[in-house]
Amino acid sequence: MTSLPSLRFPSPLGPLLLVATDAGLAACAFTDPGDDVVRALARRKATLVPGRHPHLDAAREWLTAYFAGDLDRPRPLLDAEGSEFAHIVWRALCAIPAGATRSYGDLAQSIGRAGAARAVGAANHVNPIGIIVPCHRVIGRTGALTGYGGGIERKSWLLDHEARHTGQRLALPPVSDERCARTPIPRSPDPPR
Repeated sequence: MTSLPSLRFPSPLGPLLLVATDAGLAACAFTDPGDDVVRALARRKATLVPGRHPHLDAAREWLTAYFAGDLDRPRPLLDAEGSEFAHIVWRALCAIPAGATRSYGDLAQSIGRAGAARAVGAANHVNPIGIIVPCHRVIGRTGALTGYGGGIERKSWLLDHEARHTGQRLALPPVSDERCARTPIPRSPDPPR
């Protein structure tokens, strides 16, 4: 069994699990019970070992800057496990600028697969490197917030955080999922002075 270095990053939205391989960051996921990314890591037949690694250090620096409002940093090296189609979708996600959103249909069209909005949604759902590969920037065609592995309330927070730090105005409908409305999420921190 392979050992993969890991660490827990204390984000404003709850702890994130970061996992690295020698090739790059393999995961950045909220540590909620039953998380799909945690199950996917188990399929790699790897033991997660807390420790230091250059790719974990790079991801920690990137996330620290992101949550402080620096949204234009180059991404750390990534080593996400997924199908060829998923990798195409994930590259397209990385092309969505901070503070902007795209619909699943827009994303499908951008990769030359105009009728594949559902397949794009499925690839988005299995993205193991949340926030850094910004699947939270994909919304429904009506502009509604739709599924996000970390929860709709976190998706809303991330979009609000990006909008505040890029000067964008996002006209998103209110979160209507009652489960989300009962979970208080802190507002993004004020920019450093």
